[in-house]
Amino acid sequence: MNITRRALLKSIAASPALLHAQQAPPNILFILSDDHSAPYLGAYGATWMSTPNLDKFAREGVLFERAFTAAPQCVPSRTALMTGRSPVAARMGRFSSPLPPEMITAPEVLRTKGYYTGICGRYFHLDGSPVNAAAPTTQSVYEKYDMRTFKNRVDFLDVSNQNTTVGLFDQFLGKVPAGRPWFFWINYNDPHHPWDADAGKVDPAKIKLPAHLPDLPGVREDLARYCGEIERADRSFGQAMEVLRKHGQEASTLVLFMGDNGMAFPHGKGSLYDPGLNVPLIARWPGRVKPMVTKTLISGEDLAATFMDAGGAALPKGVSGKSFYPLLMGGNYEPREYIFGARLHHGASAFNENTKASNFDLSRCVRSSKYKFIYNLTPQMEYWPVDSGGDPGWQQILEAHKAGKLKPEHEKAYFTRPRPVFEMYDLEKDPSELNNVAGRPEYKDAQQTLMAAMQEKIIRDYDFVPPVLDETRRPNQQQKKKK
Repeated sequence: MNITRRALLKSIAASPALLHAQQAPPNILFILSDDHSAPYLGAYGATWMSTPNLDKFAREGVLFERAFTAAPQCVPSRTALMTGRSPVAARMGRFSSPLPPEMITAPEVLRTKGYYTGICGRYFHLDGSPVNAAAPTTQSVYEKYDMRTFKNRVDFLDVSNQNTTVGLFDQFLGKVPAGRPWFFWINYNDPHHPWDADAGKVDPAKIKLPAHLPDLPGVREDLARYCGEIERADRSFGQAMEVLRKHGQEASTLVLFMGDNGMAFPHGKGSLYDPGLNVPLIARWPGRVKPMVTKTLISGEDLAATFMDAGGAALPKGVSGKSFYPLLMGGNYEPREYIFGARLHHGASAFNENTKASNFDLSRCVRSSKYKFIYNLTPQMEYWPVDSGGDPGWQQILEAHKAGKLKPEHEKAYFTRPRPVFEMYDLEKDPSELNNVAGRPEYKDAQQTLMAAMQEKIIRDYDFVPPVLDETRRPNQQQKKKK
């Protein structure tokens, strides 16, 4: 083990518990769906699809309406979920990079408190490219420098595929030493693109289209397949809960269900609009967590902090996440004023003159309950949706664009080039984020406040992007003195 990591973990183990030290800590089950935007569950109002297991779970727990991932992509988002840091602060802006060894994860911290820990399901993205997918050069670098570290970070690791999760979860629980609490992370592939036509039976005509998507047959067909995969994820979730009950662990387990980032549609995955960052988050601990629906702002950075806090551990130095465990337990909790998001490189493709925004784009955002501000650092990149650019939905949008048949708001959203460097949205008046109000006099103060908050985040995270506020144009103090 790296000496620095060993010292950090030793100091954490010696630290006093933050909360509820007198109570037995809960087991923690974290179930993550893939590319899952918040509106797409019955519990969030999607009446056109059937998700009975998660809907029941939501009625019995806390449903968060404003949970946002730290990035609109799998790798950087999961980095925040497990470390409590932004992906920028954790140096995880590339899909081919394993998590740096000095970045301590929630499972490791929980191990210092006696937890037995594990990960299963689809690939979890924090140990570099999957072994069977890594390019030869990349694989040789991993081996040369022993960069894959998760075999040492958890007690149980099996990333076969989502079809094996029920058996693996059952196997894990059978291995937990008597009397020890446990942490287990299940990763589903659903509803990641490509979408299976037979995953579920959703009627395209019944789907309520969001305002940012044109009403085209291909868009509805894509959404129907997407929702079908969420229905399958719901069935998988129900099977996991059955395993929990089989082992008699339901009453002693805090279960959290979440999406890792938003849907692979225009305005979604790969973008910093709400459909790219706003995900379902539901937490339940029978008899301990009071059911409710909350609009509290939650960041993806907050999950690791919450896991560690629930386990009675102090947070490692550098963790920027804020534990919402006190909120779940009915204690004192000061909510966030802002959440932040970072758009980074996507996928494993090298950059060339034909690269589109789907593969490479750099932007940052800050969001309050009322406003969002986006800072685009590569506005010249041609917009293209992540993963689904070849599907009927986007292809029909392209055809409508070429024929001049798109509505003005859709034309502006997807075909403006270059895009504006600054975007700002009044979320109360424009929840679909289609009307950019950046630079308008009536929003000047609000914009400056958001930019200052982003500037602070950029500095604290040692971000590599240029500052968002231009502070070089300050009055010349020497001239003032002469006057």
